[in-house]
Amino acid sequence: MIPVIAAVVAALLFAQAVVRLRRRGRGDLAGWHRVALFAVGLAVTVFALVGPLDRVADDKLLSAHMAQHVLIGDLGPALMVTALRGPLLVFFLPAPILAPLARNARVRAVLGTLLRPRVAFGLWAANLALWHVPYLYDKAAEHELLHDFEHVCWMFAGILVWTLLVDPGSHRRLSVGGRVALAAAMFAAGQILTDVLVFTFTPLYPAYNGAYGVSAVTDQQLAGIVMMVEQLLTLGTCVALLLRPRWSRARLAAAT
Repeated sequence: MIPVIAAVVAALLFAQAVVRLRRRGRGDLAGWHRVALFAVGLAVTVFALVGPLDRVADDKLLSAHMAQHVLIGDLGPALMVTALRGPLLVFFLPAPILAPLARNARVRAVLGTLLRPRVAFGLWAANLALWHVPYLYDKAAEHELLHDFEHVCWMFAGILVWTLLVDPGSHRRLSVGGRVALAAAMFAAGQILTDVLVFTFTPLYPAYNGAYGVSAVTDQQLAGIVMMVEQLLTLGTCVALLLRPRWSRARLAAAT
């Protein structure tokens, strides 16, 4: 129920941001493609948390649990942060809420610290590593509150790194090269986990014994493949979009 309520609130905030921006005559900055991106990101997140995937992920398939994590911690945040880039980000919170937050020195200091590239990546990597320690992974599957906290950690860490990769507020905390380097570092960190899951031929997570005719080892290997493929798609697309202007300029220079 809580994920659905949170999704409804996020949808309403995004809708009012679009309306406010269009009333100011800037419909070009709040087009339907932005609405579609945010809607898909929100739908992906809700599907992962309350759809049939959640039931399979709880205690049946490790690969389903991994799919759930990459959807709420990677794909969902990537789509929603991309949709919010530019003035939409400023209009996302109503003025009575945004103004006090913007004036609060502590809030600005905390956000500034969290969005330092080394801090954001460190938190993301620590989240990836800690929640895949077998003991914690199985405990989260056993205890609902811990499991919910795990999901919050995934979404929080994902929003941090994707804010740096997309740079929705144009704060230029990282250059294009720095953003490509961050994407590469995220993929490299993910590959470490992927290699462990794919090339370890004994089950690491006692809570998952296989299901639906899939053995525990095969399920574990599938979990690693799920993460690798999802990272290739999301981070690969991000890097391609970041480098596309440079490739275009290079082609124009070569043509002349």
